[in-house]
Amino acid sequence: MKNSLMKTVFFTEILSGLALTFRTLFKSPVTRRYPKVKPVVAAGYRGLHALAKDDDGKMKCVGCGLCGAYCPSQCIHIYTAEGEDNKKIVERYEVDVLRCIFCGFCVEACPFGAISLSEHYEYADYTKGSFYMTKEKLLENWDKYFAGEKGKRYYREFWRPRAEDLHGHDDQAMFSKIKGKVKE
Repeated sequence: MKNSLMKTVFFTEILSGLALTFRTLFKSPVTRRYPKVKPVVAAGYRGLHALAKDDDGKMKCVGCGLCGAYCPSQCIHIYTAEGEDNKKIVERYEVDVLRCIFCGFCVEACPFGAISLSEHYEYADYTKGSFYMTKEKLLENWDKYFAGEKGKRYYREFWRPRAEDLHGHDDQAMFSKIKGKVKE
């Protein structure tokens, strides 16, 4: 009680606030002028979506639908058809960017590394339709933001688990049974 009375009489909180104000009054502001000074985006930033291509330039997506199933906001829609030799063909792959929460679950769920989130953060428009990414737009995004070695580095450095992370141990039951069935 005595301490609160001292604070009330001598206005210590007000004086400490005024001291802070006077210390920073004559310093230059730290405001960054956005269009002229771009912020530094950390590597692995989750921005605009892209559909990955392999070394031959073909789309990696096989239409399994795991990315759409794992998506909590249900913003990914995949439409497939049956092609030659009963193979799945991805006719349409669409992402509604306005519904996306950029969690990265789609990238983690994809066993083929077919979808990625680029470091591109500057996308604004006046129409809602421009934020509905089609298969063609997503493939163009790969060419813009992940061309060359950058796409390979993206999956190698920022997304886990990878195939080398998944290995068994000698004392696991299933591996010990296999070792016991050696041809004699």
